[in-house]
Amino acid sequence: MKKYNFIVAVFVVMIIFLIIVPLPPFWLDLMFILNLTLSFVILITSMYIRESLEFSIFPSILLITTLFRLSLNISSTRLILLKNGNAGMVVKTFGEFVIQGNAVVGFIIFLIIVLVQFIVITKGSERVAEVAARFTLDAMPGKQMAIDADLNSGLIDEQQARERRLKIQREADFFGSMDGASKFVKGDAIMSIIVTFVNLIGGVIMGFINQVGSFREIMQIYTTATVGDGLISQLPALLISVATGMIVTRSASENNLNEEVAKQFLSQPKVLIMSGITIGALCLIPGFPKLQIITVSVGMVILGVILNRKGSPVVQAEEGLLPETEVTSEASYYKNIDNVYGLLAIEQVEMEFGYSLIPLVDESNGGSFIDRVVMFRKQLALEMGMVIPSVRLKDSGQLNPNQYCIKFKGEEVARGDILVDHYLALSPGEIAEEIEGIDTIEPAFNIPAKWISNDKKIKAELAGYTLIDPTSVIITHLSEVIKAHLHELLNRQEVNNLLANLRKTNETIVNDTIPDIITVGNLQKVLANLLREGVPIRDMETIVEILSDYGAQIKDTDMLTEYVRQSLKRAISHKFSEAGQMKVISLDAKIENMIMGAVKKMDSGSYLALDPQTIQNIVSATTTEINKIKDLVQIPTVLTSPIVRIYFKKLIDQFYPNIVVLSFSEIDNNIQIQALGNISLA
Repeated sequence: MKKYNFIVAVFVVMIIFLIIVPLPPFWLDLMFILNLTLSFVILITSMYIRESLEFSIFPSILLITTLFRLSLNISSTRLILLKNGNAGMVVKTFGEFVIQGNAVVGFIIFLIIVLVQFIVITKGSERVAEVAARFTLDAMPGKQMAIDADLNSGLIDEQQARERRLKIQREADFFGSMDGASKFVKGDAIMSIIVTFVNLIGGVIMGFINQVGSFREIMQIYTTATVGDGLISQLPALLISVATGMIVTRSASENNLNEEVAKQFLSQPKVLIMSGITIGALCLIPGFPKLQIITVSVGMVILGVILNRKGSPVVQAEEGLLPETEVTSEASYYKNIDNVYGLLAIEQVEMEFGYSLIPLVDESNGGSFIDRVVMFRKQLALEMGMVIPSVRLKDSGQLNPNQYCIKFKGEEVARGDILVDHYLALSPGEIAEEIEGIDTIEPAFNIPAKWISNDKKIKAELAGYTLIDPTSVIITHLSEVIKAHLHELLNRQEVNNLLANLRKTNETIVNDTIPDIITVGNLQKVLANLLREGVPIRDMETIVEILSDYGAQIKDTDMLTEYVRQSLKRAISHKFSEAGQMKVISLDAKIENMIMGAVKKMDSGSYLALDPQTIQNIVSATTTEINKIKDLVQIPTVLTSPIVRIYFKKLIDQFYPNIVVLSFSEIDNNIQIQALGNISLA
């Protein structure tokens, strides 16, 4: 098709020349017929498209065809005025056919045609295009949010979302262009009226100057030529105006206009029968032509009866066989074993809601939950360097109306209760006044709280309570659960996505390291170790470089993780310190030596082999120190030597999974360390 790309450019250049270069009658006739043909092609095309974007070049076509008609008007006017009304056979034939020997009647009919196009079709198309453009632009944000919602809920993938966004943008561009292009049609209609009077008045003047004949003969010649020229110009303009109206009023559907009209008009046979009977009643009015009325009435009734007979058995069959057909269809579908495997697919992150909570999630009811999930995904990517997968949202009849649950890979990991029309009130500790409410536990942090009604909101705020709306309660719970299980969501596909993103800025380090020095599987284990302890993996370049340095000699992923952690000490220090200060509990050297003496090394790694009594003593000592500082720090941090950190973390993790264990090598030099206690054995 590329070899035909020049045709449109040549055609537009030719139109420009038509305005300047005089055309002989033969070539003008050819151009008029070509113009009429193009108009029919455009009109029929507009009837067969399913939606406006299938004919997205229409605004440009409208401009080109309008320019083409105006150039032909100029050429025909030139011939009418110079050749005594002889502007070719097409103009003459159209003029004589309409006038039928009476110049006045023919001229009035022509004016009616022009005014119908200008006032009815063109004006209507222009208004529809203007409204469509305005509403399309106004609806863009809502449509884009709906696409994001479908993407977040897993109904569509990223490629489909991108295609839908592009389609919305194209629709806005199209209707915006149509709003302006419809002005071409309006201007063309006005210009046709002006050209008509120029041809008539100028022709009569030229007729008298050239002494063509008597006044009656001059009027006959130039009226015929004027009406013929105007009609051959306005007929294509009328067709394209109709096509404009069809396109701007065409909504997206499964079929084209012909099929939709036939389907929707003939889908109600009773309407046809009633209409036929109503028309037949006009025979009771004296003076009406009974033969014509009876013909139309009988035809409508017969058509309605035929369609009703054809439609009834279909409806009965559908009503009677529907359950059996569904069962048979389902059984047939699952005969294919590949379809059974489709049932095994599970969502990585899924949320189920009781029916009372659906308004919080449903965007059509003003719910903002989906937008909050999108913003959380953005924030987590900036904070931890990982993009969480789409969260599948659905309702569940198995939950209580006010309950929701969070699932990872098909299994429930958390659950909560929400009162939609209430606020969750968190007490700051000492309060001036107790607020009446329903006692509960905040689901994300297990803090005692109360659900208070909306009428007590102001009173609770004045009393010092912190109020949280239901959507924020759920999104906070979801975010904390995802952060706690983030390492589980890091699959190999996501690792490959992170590597692909790194290749955009440092392709060399990725190619040098993966998979020659470290495999994607081992990289996944290192990243999961970091995420398990809340260490961001956003600096993938540094992580891969450290693994490239040590991966050839060290095969233990736990040890590789320790080297990576030391290289990320700025990020770790920033995350676990506050205002440049870190409050910690130190680990006694005696316990460290005891732990190191119990480390057993194997080919696949190393493990800690302490006797149960020693483990209990270390845990008891840790518990004592944590209880001493629980009012000073929210999350306790234990500081150890680098070689002991990983083993102490594994030991204490069984009893205190949320405790932070850091080594001296993971703390930046500008961080001030404040020791609040020391874990030691008595």
